[in-house]
Amino acid sequence: MSIERELNKRSGSKCELCGATENLKVYQVLPTKKGGIDESILACSTTCIDQIENPDNVDLNHWRCLNDSMWSEHIPVQVVAWRMLSRLRAAGWPQELLDQMYLDEDTLVWAQATGEGEDDENKVIHRDSNGVILEHGDSVVLIKDLKVKGSSMVAKQGTAVRNIRLDHENAEYIEGKVDGQQIVIITQYVKKI
Repeated sequence: MSIERELNKRSGSKCELCGATENLKVYQVLPTKKGGIDESILACSTTCIDQIENPDNVDLNHWRCLNDSMWSEHIPVQVVAWRMLSRLRAAGWPQELLDQMYLDEDTLVWAQATGEGEDDENKVIHRDSNGVILEHGDSVVLIKDLKVKGSSMVAKQGTAVRNIRLDHENAEYIEGKVDGQQIVIITQYVKKI
């Protein structure tokens, strides 16, 4: 059964965040390990997904729906609700809703993996060679040949690296697969695609 069909069944063919019934799309909650239904939600693409991916488009009134969706039994929905409540708290929403949420330790680690909810002065920001901010799941291209330490492999200039992961302790390091091998890449040698 396809992920979209399973999510439609799980959600009753409604956005798992706001309850909309039109323009529904599978949204993978990054970072993912295996993909699939346990790391995805069904959400409306024109409102919820647009505002999740473009923080400048956030309509505070729309997210009143989190009063209900934050109590979802499905972990990916809880993760997205936690991230949005954290973002909205920074925009002046009350802390109470976020305080009411309970996430087990593994789920909280997943929710915090994108850096949402961290104070701006504590947040590690990854930037490519042009100063563009990099996020989990972005695609980058190498701007010079890189010798991979510990192997004879050379990652060639122009190689695309998809679905990158960020090192949350060092703003200069990202991870990605090149020729099927997971490697650490220094951000000054990549450009966001």
